[in-house]
Amino acid sequence: MARRPNSVGTVQITISTTVPVRSYLEALVRTGLYGKNPAEAAERLVTRGLERLFREGALKRRS
Repeated sequence: MARRPNSVGTVQITISTTVPVRSYLEALVRTGLYGKNPAEAAERLVTRGLERLFREGALKRRS
């Protein structure tokens, strides 16, 4: 099933990480649940982490 288009505009960021972290991201991609490449996997993990912080009240949603 295809994802719906993002209704919020996107911006590009660049991060640097270690070889082991990239290996973990690649392992997640191989599961088929975290996107098509390590960058998509990282974006999904960041999004899930932010959602958890919202639920816990550690971060407030902006209007």
